[in-house]
Amino acid sequence: MADSEREGAMARLLSLALIAFAALYALALAVYLIGTFGLLGADRDPLSGVFLIPLGLPWNRFVDALPERFWPWLAAAAPLVNLAILWLLRAMALGRTGVPR
Repeated sequence: MADSEREGAMARLLSLALIAFAALYALALAVYLIGTFGLLGADRDPLSGVFLIPLGLPWNRFVDALPERFWPWLAAAAPLVNLAILWLLRAMALGRTGVPR
């Protein structure tokens, strides 16, 4: 397999990972918001954010360094760091293959 084929395959793989991660994050965030605020008639559940934890690792381990009132919002935003890293890696892979971004 030539280098350009490998780079194209890597870009496709990163695109798939980016889409899958974004979909999982959107689903986990929806469950968090519905459970935390009791939206759509759901009971309030303090464990509704449990699906955000693995998506935000390792960045959500640093949330407790900030004031406690920000913890729920930072825990919900922590997966965005991983999403940004995936996007950056994908952009770098597309730049090497010559495919316009």
